[in-house]
Amino acid sequence: MTGGITGVRSDMPTPWRVLLISGSLRDNSTNTAVLRTAQADAEPWIDATLYHGLGTLPHFNPDDDIEPLAPAIEQLRSSIRAADALVFSTPEYAGALPGSFKNLLDWTIGDDQPGSIYEKPVAWINTSPRGAEHAYQSLALVLGYAKAVVVVPACVHVPVTATDIDEHGLIVDRDARGRVARALAQLGEHLDATRRATNVPGS
Repeated sequence: MTGGITGVRSDMPTPWRVLLISGSLRDNSTNTAVLRTAQADAEPWIDATLYHGLGTLPHFNPDDDIEPLAPAIEQLRSSIRAADALVFSTPEYAGALPGSFKNLLDWTIGDDQPGSIYEKPVAWINTSPRGAEHAYQSLALVLGYAKAVVVVPACVHVPVTATDIDEHGLIVDRDARGRVARALAQLGEHLDATRRATNVPGS
């Protein structure tokens, strides 16, 4: 573990389940690398899982949003429902979200089952050295439409380039890794605070 906030959740032994979703299909994506690093450095009270199905999703068509769903769509929605929170990281293409990532988001909107993206805590890690301002404005707009709860303290900008990634696909800079781990811990703290506020007992 590199950096992070320890000892926060001693009274709640069940780890929070956090689904990490990259908006890039590239093999050496910095966005995927930062999420892979978040998974590797997560505190023991956070169970982080990296989603791998972006490239398998069919093009969004409302006519296809009926049972039985395509297996890739069912797997995406099931993964989201099983998670307590989501973390995104995406590049910016042509001043907006990549089409494949927007396609994924479109498929999340139509899920009306308990545990869907509706009112789910979400955050993002922006790895772009140039800021990717338009992509994250678009992401915030879509998440607002989905009524997701953006956890602002867990949304961070951690610029990463290809030279910052090692042979295992992890970020090598200790400061950057610490900031990523702290962001994930901030998301966990939000989940803890929400549970305490609603008096939902730990499982």
